[in-house]
Amino acid sequence: MADLSQQDWEEQLEKDSNAVILDVRTEEEVEEGIIPNSINLDIYKGTEFVEELKKLDKSKNYYVYCRSGNRSGQACEIMNSLGIDNAFNLQGGFMNWEGETA
Repeated sequence: MADLSQQDWEEQLEKDSNAVILDVRTEEEVEEGIIPNSINLDIYKGTEFVEELKKLDKSKNYYVYCRSGNRSGQACEIMNSLGIDNAFNLQGGFMNWEGETA
């Protein structure tokens, strides 16, 4: 897992043809907006969240965010424990995001 600043996260994502953006916030938080093309898996769903992570393609690179960066950091650690080696946490999360939103 790597904690990346918004600038590094965005730059790396832009150059990555094997990228998946993963939003681990709640449905209510997602209604406030998302980073375009992200997939939502709510980390608060516990076992269901872990089961969904197990279905992910381990060969992809995952760019993970939440509201502030804490839950996405936890999600990256869980992903690493499941054999997903390329998980990148957005420091500061969505509340500090200055890029495009949908």
